[in-house]
Amino acid sequence: MNAAFQALCARLQAAGVPDARFDAAQLYRFVTGRAPRLDKGPTEAEAARLDVLAERRAQREPLQYLLGEWDFLDFTLKVGPGVLCPRADSEVVCETAVELLRDVQNPVVLDLCAGTGCLGLGIARAYPQAQVTCVEKSDAAWRYLTANTAGTAVQTMQADVFRLFQVLTPDSVDLIISNPPYLTAEEMAARMPETAYEPAMALDGGTDGLDFYRLLCARYGTALRPGGWLVLEIGCAQASDVLALGRQYGWQNGACRKDYGGNDRVIVLQKPQKSG
Repeated sequence: MNAAFQALCARLQAAGVPDARFDAAQLYRFVTGRAPRLDKGPTEAEAARLDVLAERRAQREPLQYLLGEWDFLDFTLKVGPGVLCPRADSEVVCETAVELLRDVQNPVVLDLCAGTGCLGLGIARAYPQAQVTCVEKSDAAWRYLTANTAGTAVQTMQADVFRLFQVLTPDSVDLIISNPPYLTAEEMAARMPETAYEPAMALDGGTDGLDFYRLLCARYGTALRPGGWLVLEIGCAQASDVLALGRQYGWQNGACRKDYGGNDRVIVLQKPQKSG
């Protein structure tokens, strides 16, 4: 029996950490390089390091920040304070975009509010011939985005999406994907302890959570080619509101896709084809 690992589990459970045993195992492997179930216990130096990380996790700092990296689809991203943690729920957003681009030759893609770059990188891995640009405003997130895209063909741009649309070439992009800030003011005030560590800039969608969806629906259609797609991650209660915004601003073929937990997660909207 690995007494140190059992104590770590108990410590995280007492702190209210969700799935404490999983987190304890991740931290143990991170520090020792060994599986806790088969290990006799940490060395003195390992135990000291594990104690520091356990205390940070007990304070509900995200596990992703402590490990410094996190898997998304079939690749690993650098992550840490100042950037939104990549989540499994977002994988279906990326998969949806990949499906929509199946018949597009050399697609041009914008990933807005890119954060770690998980969505844009996922598309680029599926379509190496794609021209993908990840756009991020935050200085703190920018260093993770550039680290994650280094050595890839994905381009990066530091810009504010509330202004970027003004300089984009009309009819030049095949698909725009985004996981924008979408928490309401009420949700921001009631964030889980882990989410409270993440940057408010990446979470705060305004009073009703829809500020960025209004912007994207109203301003970014011009940059898309006729028939191009807007692919948006949403909060699980926002599907009807975002689809309504799509209709209001003239988008077609709006649809919602659920994540693997059964929650509404993706809205797709299509720019109308030119008539005649």
